[in-house]
Amino acid sequence: MLRVLAVDDEKPALEELLYLLRSDSRIRSAEGATDATEALRRIGRALDAGPDGDDGIDVVFLDIHMAGLTGLDVAKLLAGFARPPLIVFVTAHEGFAVQAFDLKAVDYVLKPVRRERLAEAVRRVRDLVVSARESRQPDPAGHAERTPVPGIPPTVAQHAQGGSTAEQIPVELGGVTRFVPIDDIAYVEAQGDYARLHTEDGSHLVRIPLSTLEERWASRGFVRIHRSHLVALARIDELRLDAGTTTVRVGSAELAVSRRHARQLRELLMRHARG
Repeated sequence: MLRVLAVDDEKPALEELLYLLRSDSRIRSAEGATDATEALRRIGRALDAGPDGDDGIDVVFLDIHMAGLTGLDVAKLLAGFARPPLIVFVTAHEGFAVQAFDLKAVDYVLKPVRRERLAEAVRRVRDLVVSARESRQPDPAGHAERTPVPGIPPTVAQHAQGGSTAEQIPVELGGVTRFVPIDDIAYVEAQGDYARLHTEDGSHLVRIPLSTLEERWASRGFVRIHRSHLVALARIDELRLDAGTTTVRVGSAELAVSRRHARQLRELLMRHARG
């Protein structure tokens, strides 16, 4: 069973969150803190006591906007420890999801918190905690002990440790967070302050500027072809030149290539073709 610390500087919101957490049979204890300083003090005691100590904390349900240190600041501080508690962000703001998952958050729950959505977050935490506890047990087959990456969903952890599973990006759909593998994304379309991720199965809207994704995904083979489009180089099926106009075909989509990006794109495609 899970030991939980909930942190929110708005007392009514904290009391509601604690009520929902304590009503979940998978949670052994749920305590609250009304600011980051108090939360860090309690987490410090838990880390000193060790994962099996009486003051242990398995997961912190953490608000983002708080007076003084924010929830993101707290998560950055915890990232410096060898075995920090897992983090679930609980916030009224959608725009911090990428930063939250960069900080290895297990989940990102939007306010007002719905019981079924919180239960899904608790399930994800429980799966990770159980997996971590099992990995600390001696392996009867004599295999080397596996070291989980704290706070990262299993698929992301496998990628970080050299496995074959792709890294993922969180997307919100009907109040539920889904994880879309980045390798499944063929191209990205700018829509104001948002970006639409296009896969073979459909599309997903995320509140991230296209320029941010361009910077973060350059090492993954994504290239800017237009002020409105970012494309996975490996997903380009055809490059077409017609009367001075350049386009690419990505699956069933035909996308324009701006003049300023056309030469670089041709060079990258030739380099890619040569391996």
